[in-house]
Amino acid sequence: MLETSKDFLNIALGLSLFTFFIFLSWALYYLIQILRQIFKIFKETRNKINKIDELIKSIKEKIEHSTSGIVLIAEGVKKIAEIAKDKFENKNEQEDKEEE
Repeated sequence: MLETSKDFLNIALGLSLFTFFIFLSWALYYLIQILRQIFKIFKETRNKINKIDELIKSIKEKIEHSTSGIVLIAEGVKKIAEIAKDKFENKNEQEDKEEE
């Protein structure tokens, strides 16, 4: 079987190549697993960013709707303050007339 050193060299080269391909397959498998995990992380991050974007949009819409209501409330409070001021001034004028 091993008649010359060339036969031994061929067997050693064969075993070396076999070992190299096993190592290469193992490394390629782990590289694919790492890339798969990275893809999952990007996908989850993209989903979370989309959820945050939707949340910001809904908050913006609520703020826009509430500001129109706040304007109406502010105008109502302003009118009430004017009416109260007028009544207070009328009451003071009546008290001043009664004192004279």
